[in-house]
Amino acid sequence: MEMVTVTIHGRQKEVPQGTTLEELAAEYQQEYDGMIAAASINGKIRELFKKVIKDCTVDFFTLKDEVGHKTYMRTAVMLFLKSVYDLFGAQAAQGSRVEFSIGRGIYVSTYGHVPATMENAVKLKKRMRQLAEDKVTIMKRKYHLEDAMELFREKGMEDKAKLFRYRMSSMVNIYEVDGFYDYYYGYMLPNAGYVKWFDVISYEKGFMLMIPAMETPEKVEEFTERRKLFATMENAGEWGRVAGIETVGDLNDQICRGSMSDLILVQEAEQERKIGEIAKEIAGRGHVKFVMIAGPSSSGKTSFSHRLSIQLRTLGKTPHPIALDNYFVDRELTPKDEKGEYNFECLGAIDVKLFNEDMTRLLAGERVELPSFNFKIGKREYKGDYMQLGENDILVIEGIHGLNEKMSYALPEESKYKIYISALTTLNIDRHNRISTTDGRLLRRLVRDARTRGSSAQRTIRMWPSVRKGEEENIFPFQEGADAMFNSALIYELAVLKPFAEPLLFQIPKDAPEYYEAKRLLKFLDYFLSVPSESLPNNSLCREFVGGSCFNV
Repeated sequence: MEMVTVTIHGRQKEVPQGTTLEELAAEYQQEYDGMIAAASINGKIRELFKKVIKDCTVDFFTLKDEVGHKTYMRTAVMLFLKSVYDLFGAQAAQGSRVEFSIGRGIYVSTYGHVPATMENAVKLKKRMRQLAEDKVTIMKRKYHLEDAMELFREKGMEDKAKLFRYRMSSMVNIYEVDGFYDYYYGYMLPNAGYVKWFDVISYEKGFMLMIPAMETPEKVEEFTERRKLFATMENAGEWGRVAGIETVGDLNDQICRGSMSDLILVQEAEQERKIGEIAKEIAGRGHVKFVMIAGPSSSGKTSFSHRLSIQLRTLGKTPHPIALDNYFVDRELTPKDEKGEYNFECLGAIDVKLFNEDMTRLLAGERVELPSFNFKIGKREYKGDYMQLGENDILVIEGIHGLNEKMSYALPEESKYKIYISALTTLNIDRHNRISTTDGRLLRRLVRDARTRGSSAQRTIRMWPSVRKGEEENIFPFQEGADAMFNSALIYELAVLKPFAEPLLFQIPKDAPEYYEAKRLLKFLDYFLSVPSESLPNNSLCREFVGGSCFNV
């Protein structure tokens, strides 16, 4: 038997040619904190059923790694849909749509094919558990593109056939679980037995598939309702359905028809209408003096605040922008994280006491000198920026802690109007492959940081986990307390971002830790046809990232 040399953790080991990565993972599992879910061979990500055929270096990914966690989540979704297929038939599985995530839950709409009852949730969970206990094999097969399109047309999955129409490659990977065929964007586990931690609950018109967090991969958290967020996501999804664009294939069809200009104008007008409604509600509350705007990174907060201010002016109000960043404590007083680095995203990085004192004095009609923060020297400065609130004046305050009551504890509740803004993408790759809202924001930030700060994509990707951690701690827990939610995502924006993001991602070297994420994003962007940014109005939220905004952002 021919042997090959495998290097793992710097140690060489001879194994029979044809040994699977799954067999190697079983041998090395005890050296890892967390279940191994995927591997890499000489820096290329591979699924565990891949065989070793020549000398190579192997590394493993666990559920605590981004690659491993996404692999687990994808496989759990397929097993859920396989369970729908087994219990309620092929049409029910084909008609189900994997929508969006709420907390740790992935919302799946069944559109009436499966009644959203707790009884059916129990049945689906039980069937998933049985598939896991039986360790049902997940088969991966390569199909010629035309054969794959024909296969899915026969099975009533026209959304996948439409997606493949725009694929440049001649081959496509299709997964099969005991007669159930599906396509997934990304890697999968070798069998159902790996999916050990999950829950299924009925919710609204569908089901929540609960998946553990990456930080605690063996613990399924209880579902926490976020009614306002859910309603905002549902409204965005409904807008896409009315517009006839639910998937990337639908969007690409629209691009090919040359009708993007109309779509762009219609959605921009829809966003402006919603901003106008928020402005009317603010103006209708006579005691509001502070509009508090918060949202995660790359939500378009700056452009939104400008557009909201314009709408407020049309209603006779005089808005004044204030950035909470100007209330940063001096750098040497900034709290540090567990790595000993400055934590600029925690509440302790803001001089909350001074902010409340200044705002209280303004509310009382006093004339107050407002600070500005010098980021170069890391100190707060005063440059004669005085303000005094008149009858129609409103402060539009932007910052990540805007929704946190501790940020504005001294201000009367009736004087505040809170707005949560985020890019809540509801466009799907196809019915069974959702697009993460996080991916949309990351691509926005990649493009903006390169344009405005000269930052490389590698640096932006490296910092992203800490940015996400700050959002989880300081923004998401307070979003349901907002008076209004605004979705800044544009259904076509990923097609606009594509030509800006791709060159940045291609610059990341293969030996960099960020290379895996770059490759994943490049594969993701490959699904889209491009839309030129010249098509965007100069006040579009998307211009905050690609440039050319009339707001100089």
